[in-house]
Amino acid sequence: MLAQSHFFCKSFSLIPPPSPVLRSATRSLHLSSSKSCRSPFLSSSFIAVPASRGTMASNSKRPDLSEDSSSELSATDLDQFTDVANALADASGKVIRKYFRKKFDIVDKDDMSPVTIADQMAEEAMVSIIFHNFPSHAIYGEEKGWRCKEESSDYVWVLDPIDGTKSFITGKPVFGTLIALLYKGKPILGVIDQPILKERWIGMSGRRTKLNGEDISTRSCLKLSQAYLYTTSPHLFSGEAAKAFTRVREKVKMPLYGCDCYAYALLASGFVDLVIESGLKPYDFLALVPVIEGAGGTITDWNGDPPLWEASSSAVATSFNVVAAGDSNIHQQALESLEWH
Repeated sequence: MLAQSHFFCKSFSLIPPPSPVLRSATRSLHLSSSKSCRSPFLSSSFIAVPASRGTMASNSKRPDLSEDSSSELSATDLDQFTDVANALADASGKVIRKYFRKKFDIVDKDDMSPVTIADQMAEEAMVSIIFHNFPSHAIYGEEKGWRCKEESSDYVWVLDPIDGTKSFITGKPVFGTLIALLYKGKPILGVIDQPILKERWIGMSGRRTKLNGEDISTRSCLKLSQAYLYTTSPHLFSGEAAKAFTRVREKVKMPLYGCDCYAYALLASGFVDLVIESGLKPYDFLALVPVIEGAGGTITDWNGDPPLWEASSSAVATSFNVVAAGDSNIHQQALESLEWH
């Protein structure tokens, strides 16, 4: 298990929203009638990028800036987005820790996936902070979908307050909060936050991914037969997808199960070589893209194409098949074994 680290506070120009909203899981959002996507806000302590950890075995490919949409943005813009993303993770984590391993009601959504008061309140906490700081930005959250008066926006925050709710409700700390910022359809910022273990991975287009403030890197793995593979559960594959996954599973050194988004974080840190999953929604994977690519890894769909999704008021959260690898060699070998054409 990765070492824990303690965050320290830093000065930030944002005004923390007031706290009473945190006490209501069902408070409605009132959007502005102007060309903005503003909503009431709630309080959050701002937690900065923290202390150190040990270095990892490296596959230190630098992020490719050749076609990077973030090059249109200033360093100040990128730093501000990162600071707000940290504030979002802080606010979400505060809610999640309040309910972790406590008794609460569990409701099944239409797709039979569980949702809890922690999911709902954590999303509301993040939404309030975004609209307070960036009233013109749009939001697409797992629990409430599109939030913006406009039909589209150059900037869209995509939120999954608890990726791995089944792990959360069974007391297993391998779930995480996923935060992505899309700019013109491309994920330029991604956060994987594990609030119980106090581990936070932050990826930004054109920059090295960091875990608790320290640079990290995926590891080299030249052959599929040497790879450690993770997926959340083999039971989540069906039909031809199940056959495709089996073709890869039979070739790897060790198949492992049950980590949700935490498996991708371990891949970025150089402990896992391959993650393959089916049926992911955009809020399940968009935050992973900058984290993995910024650590030197590769993440695509099963055809080898970038896993992109155009967010808008009419967009449907379609399902994607995703493969992530720390080394481009086994990524290619995995695609060939999946035979997904």
